[in-house]
Amino acid sequence: MRHRKHKTKLNRSLGHRTATLRNLARALILQTNEDRENPVNLERIETGAVKAKVLQPFVENLITLGKKGTLHHRRQAFAKLQDKEAVHRIFEVLAPRYKDRQGGYTRVIRTRRRMGDGCEMAYIEFVDRPEVPAGTPAAPAAAAAAG
Repeated sequence: MRHRKHKTKLNRSLGHRTATLRNLARALILQTNEDRENPVNLERIETGAVKAKVLQPFVENLITLGKKGTLHHRRQAFAKLQDKEAVHRIFEVLAPRYKDRQGGYTRVIRTRRRMGDGCEMAYIEFVDRPEVPAGTPAAPAAAAAAG
């Protein structure tokens, strides 16, 4: 029987879909304050809403592997991501942050429609991501956008 076997395929072959999820997960995990001039985008990426919904369980499974913390789980995470730096960040930074949380490490926030093709866009971000420092030049712009 085929019960509960449906997954969104994103109109891609298996290899292309796997590569897309790896790239999106790597971008989300490795986006840190040092990588960007604008700290408002810390640990958050904007992508299509459907891609974000497919990426969410993929990333949350990686965080769960990081919480278990053994060498076997590190190798499983590397098999999914193929990126040593991202796996290191999962196990050393993200997993300790969510050690008391039972799940729900990411959220998807729908934002707008893209002008070119009308695709519904969404942010995917970590739930307890660090706050924007008050002394940064982008902090007043973030406060104005929130209010």
